[in-house]
Amino acid sequence: MSETHTVVQGEHLSGIADQYGFSNYLTIWNHPQNAALKSLRKNPNILFPGDQVFIPDREVKKESRPTDKSHKFKLPAGPLTLRIVLVRIYDKPYANTQCVLRMGATLANLVSDGTGKVEQVIDKSLVNASLLVKDQIVLKTTTVPVEREIQLRVGFLDPVEEKTGQRARLANLGYYRAAIEPGDDDEFLSAVEEFQCENGLGVDGICGPLTQAKLIAVHGC
Repeated sequence: MSETHTVVQGEHLSGIADQYGFSNYLTIWNHPQNAALKSLRKNPNILFPGDQVFIPDREVKKESRPTDKSHKFKLPAGPLTLRIVLVRIYDKPYANTQCVLRMGATLANLVSDGTGKVEQVIDKSLVNASLLVKDQIVLKTTTVPVEREIQLRVGFLDPVEEKTGQRARLANLGYYRAAIEPGDDDEFLSAVEEFQCENGLGVDGICGPLTQAKLIAVHGC
């Protein structure tokens, strides 16, 4: 039976669809009754607490096949992929760097590409994870291994139209240090101005549509 799902913090449409038994989140996302939400949020995996998602009835699809043979049926279910780009100060990537992604009791050994990107298919119910970056520094003539662990919360990035989403992106890019808490308005203003200055935007400290679009482009989502 159809119903309306109210989004809570940390939920994304891939996980919501899986929760209601849909193999493909597009069945929900493309439903006419979600047109307003689709127009507002743009990205189905970046929703905001309180958003209303219409969950349609699941349809039973019938396929006619001869009973004297075996058949394979492939569900149109796309995987959920976690992508992270690791960048040092002054935009120098962590290229070809070994990492370990911890997802509960599961570990995935990864190596970043030339741009510092690592990616891994994850379970749609995953919430908390961590990425151990196996870096190294050179002290005079000695190479010293250095490990850095990054805590991850899957699905907790808010839409860029929301101030919480703006703060989180600025924090991830190194412009702001308080991603979740309200923080200091002057600090947020300064972070926006610095981002605007370094990305060829008019510097006014206001995170308007042009700045939001640039934030998405630089941040990646």
